[in-house]
Amino acid sequence: MDTTSTSPPAAPSSRTGGPLDRYFRISERGSTFSREIRGGFATFFTMAYILVLNPIILGSAQDKFGHQLEGAELATATALVAGVMTLIMGVGGNLPLALATGLGINVIVAFQVAPLMAWEDAMGLIVLEGLLISVLVMTGLREAVMHAIPQPLKQAISVGIGLFIAFIGFVDAGFVTRVPDSAKTTVPVQLGTGTLNGWPMLVFCVGVLVTIVLVSRKIKGAILISIVVMTAVAIAIDEFAGVKNWGVTSPSLPGNPVAAPDFGLVGKFDLLGAFGETGALTVVLLIFALILSDFFDTMGTIVGVTAEAGLLDDRGQVPGLGRVLLIDGAAAVAGGACSASSATTYIESAAGVGEGARTGFSSVVTGGLFGLALFLTPVLTIVPLQAASPALVVVGFLMMTQVKHIDWDRYDLAIPAFLTIAVMPFTYSITNGIGAGFIAYVVLKACVGKIREVHWLLLGSSVLFLVYFAIEPLKQLLGVE
Repeated sequence: MDTTSTSPPAAPSSRTGGPLDRYFRISERGSTFSREIRGGFATFFTMAYILVLNPIILGSAQDKFGHQLEGAELATATALVAGVMTLIMGVGGNLPLALATGLGINVIVAFQVAPLMAWEDAMGLIVLEGLLISVLVMTGLREAVMHAIPQPLKQAISVGIGLFIAFIGFVDAGFVTRVPDSAKTTVPVQLGTGTLNGWPMLVFCVGVLVTIVLVSRKIKGAILISIVVMTAVAIAIDEFAGVKNWGVTSPSLPGNPVAAPDFGLVGKFDLLGAFGETGALTVVLLIFALILSDFFDTMGTIVGVTAEAGLLDDRGQVPGLGRVLLIDGAAAVAGGACSASSATTYIESAAGVGEGARTGFSSVVTGGLFGLALFLTPVLTIVPLQAASPALVVVGFLMMTQVKHIDWDRYDLAIPAFLTIAVMPFTYSITNGIGAGFIAYVVLKACVGKIREVHWLLLGSSVLFLVYFAIEPLKQLLGVE
């Protein structure tokens, strides 16, 4: 494991590896091609689940007319958008960030948007959302909002994402599960099914121990080694024990590892069809919710991952932020245009950073692997979540270390930071955590007579978050279904 994961990049090397090294600034950022390649593989393996999960989520829902999307077409669309947009991010943004269909947004599309209209209209809304976000980027507003955030809140966002991504790892592996409603208890989650049992859980627990040992001993490729080793262990266990409860992916070896991609959903969207299916006010509220969620989820992810990589400048700003945000906006458009739902920057990119990735070359590697996935969908199901999730837990620890930079004696900064950190994992949402921190920061500054210290964009964002959190009461007040 590279120690650079929690420290600034090393000094620029006087030697370079040629045009690729200079273009991606690999030596300049204290990285190497081997680190970038390992990082690209680690990011891919920790987010490849979306190729299985997105078809399950979108394919299980029906639109207003009872139509469902077909799984093979969804798998192709998901891999296509992830591969192309991650490659563009690597080449154009030069940051170790990968993109794919956003979990959360796809649930909104499947179960809140699609039941009100046809699938083509729902995906048209996603395209509109992406176009509007791109306009915000081109006007400089989206970048200005990110620059307006105080440094302690940026650090809190990174820490909160660390806890959130660790929580995702525990939940994906089944180590933490929801307590059934029939339990009639105030405890929302529990350990496993009350106890830890089964081969998949053993694979996850051993995987966490293997990963933390490798990381502690600073073994190069620790995260990737852990994923590969535990996948091999899972395959052996499945072969001899015949395990049936791995989850959405399974280590069972496929009979035919190659499958031809099906591009049937590409271009199946109607840009303005939603306005004819539902009222204009309903469409506006849906787009507002999608934009706000996408806007601040991406902001938190970019800040958190680049901070962990030590790439923020002296003012705490992300290099080339305008290009990165524009690519992210274009990814939302591409996701809607291919019927894969909105694509966004993935927090699992932190797994690649944990392997030492510091440049867009790792994203080129990840994008290339998604390209291969177009033809190798059966192979992707070999890596069970229990083998990939330990990486998220350990990366969560690495991101958590930034909590030491927050001044906890300044309550007007520390309390908003705390709320940002706590709300993210507790509500399973980056957006909610950022909103809670913003609102608390503005209220405290106003109450201590320092409201002038609050940037007007931060103040405006807080007002939007108030509307976002009160969206259901507002819909009831306005009589919107």
